[in-house]
Amino acid sequence: MWIPPISRHFSSAAPSEIAIVGIESHICVTQTTLDLLANGHKVYILADGVSSCNKEEVPIALARLRAAGAVVTTSESFLYELMGDASIPEFRAIAGLVKECSKDTKEAVSTLLSKM
Repeated sequence: MWIPPISRHFSSAAPSEIAIVGIESHICVTQTTLDLLANGHKVYILADGVSSCNKEEVPIALARLRAAGAVVTTSESFLYELMGDASIPEFRAIAGLVKECSKDTKEAVSTLLSKM
């Protein structure tokens, strides 16, 4: 949740870009995201990093958050967007990590898409 002990680390004068992962996409993830958006921050929801004990809740929550202004993306896409350029020194290590985790990422995204 977007509570004072956390929010004080972020400036409302200079909006932040914040990535969200978590369980109970329709409760905690949704409430935190809506609070962040209301405070002017850019929010990325990593779709393969959210869940719910009721799996049918996930696509509904993601659609709601997208409509509210959050960017719904995948962890892989987000990582490459953060890097911005293959010429940075960290690129090879990150690309290796993505390749190493690609099977798990593919399964997570496939499961998510089957519910939409």
